[in-house]
Amino acid sequence: RERSGAGRSAARGRGLSALPVAERPWPPCRAHRLTPADDELYQRTRVTVLEPESPNTMFIEGYSSRGFTISGDLVVGPCAVLPRTILQWNVGSYRDISHESLSLFRLLEPQIEILVLGTGERVERLHPAMLKHMRESGIAVEVQDTPNACATFNFLTSEKRVAAAGLIPPRASLPSLG
Repeated sequence: RERSGAGRSAARGRGLSALPVAERPWPPCRAHRLTPADDELYQRTRVTVLEPESPNTMFIEGYSSRGFTISGDLVVGPCAVLPRTILQWNVGSYRDISHESLSLFRLLEPQIEILVLGTGERVERLHPAMLKHMRESGIAVEVQDTPNACATFNFLTSEKRVAAAGLIPPRASLPSLG
């Protein structure tokens, strides 16, 4: 049995790639680049979009120290990203996150499942009583640095979860999503 690359090319040229795998003079090898003839060895993958993305779905496209780009709109400063709208969020830093600033997220109908809080350039510890109050209201809270909070919010909304985000721009200019 000849196993050199030239032997394989010659065998393919004679139509041996149409033979079942067990009858080929060489074992299938995934270490080389697949050629169109080799594609017959593997199942093809096909993707069909059943439902186009909703135009009302919020998607965080980028962030900077000044604000966020959300579904094509530039939002300056901290913001609350709700399932179908974006609002300015009246907090200056994670120290301003309080029962009152979180009350907006508890009043939503239909109720959100999870709230993602982006606390700036790093994860900051929030008062446990605030988090407990949100959990007792039926809302899970995930506290992260803003870059990760943006990615988490996008993932949750792509999974059709009813999520909201409270985001504070990071102070340092970081690379944007995308």
